Amino acid sequence: LPRMSSCLPKLTTVLLSHRLGALFILTISFVFFASVMFYWRTGEDAEGQLYSLPAEIRCAHSVPSPPHPAVSGPPPSPRDVFFVETSERTNPSYLFMCSVESAARTHPETRVVVLMKGLANGNASLPNNWAFSLLSCFPNVEVRPLDLTELFSGTPLANWYLQAQQRWEPYFLPVLSDACRITIMWKFGGIYLDTDFIVLKNLKNLTNVLGMQSQDVLNGAFLSFEPKHEFMQLCMQDFVDNYNGWIWAHQGPELLTRVFKKWCPTSKIQNPMSCKGMNVLSTEAFYPIPWEDWRKLFKAIGSSELHELLKNTYAVHVWNKLSHGTKLDITSQAFLAQLYSQFCPATYTKMKKDS
Repeated sequence: LPRMSSCLPKLTTVLLSHRLGALFILTISFVFFASVMFYWRTGEDAEGQLYSLPAEIRCAHSVPSPPHPAVSGPPPSPRDVFFVETSERTNPSYLFMCSVESAARTHPETRVVVLMKGLANGNASLPNNWAFSLLSCFPNVEVRPLDLTELFSGTPLANWYLQAQQRWEPYFLPVLSDACRITIMWKFGGIYLDTDFIVLKNLKNLTNVLGMQSQDVLNGAFLSFEPKHEFMQLCMQDFVDNYNGWIWAHQGPELLTRVFKKWCPTSKIQNPMSCKGMNVLSTEAFYPIPWEDWRKLFKAIGSSELHELLKNTYAVHVWNKLSHGTKLDITSQAFLAQLYSQFCPATYTKMKKDS
């Protein structure tokens, strides 16, 4: 009996040590499994790494929950909305933010993907600024790095991009943006928008569509196509075959215009026009303010005139190349100020606070 009593403390110590060991192993296993699941969830997508959004702004203007579709209704379209930043900038402007916010609001059931070249260093955390905090209020917005080598791989633009990095051209960033949009449309399909658009209406009913910029000229600031569409394939091939990065718009509006004229074929593009499964919408659909009249964006306009002007408009192109240095009184009745107020109220609130 004394011998058994002396064994009890030893037995207790052994059992306790095994229990602690088992608990330690279970804890390590749980942490490992949770880590694997986290990186799997954040890394899944053809576009690459998903960046985490800092949430520091109160989301008073976040996207409302989408309505539940009727049981007998068609399922929502999976096509994404794409924005692209081809420079190294990671501090979006007010207009950039309004573009993304307005798209997120008008497409609550659609993923809005923001691709930024400046994030391609593999860091999973975004810069801690107001813009990315605001985007965290919109559950359908995803920010991803823009890997240009990967994007152009398997397309006629792969060799062009490798060579283009070895020379200087005056309009390289706009040309690079032109290359990205037609490649994204061909590879993934969906909707592409420049970051100087303010979206007024849902665009998901538009497929294989371009917009007229002016008489006989198309513009690619808005594109909506099915993946692997032949027209986008022809655009990529023309981009390479007729490349000239020293002429403004040669790789953008002029490219789309000349390829469409061959596609139909036609010597002049009507306003609007349908041809071989593609539709060209009139200028008022996306470019209600001609580029020559861009100053009108900063002039006061009455509500009835504004309504009439935008009656048949899906989105308004702001011509940032021309207008970006112009001061806007955000509290005025200027055309652009009213668009901010109505279609990107979170950005509008931030602009008023900063002013």
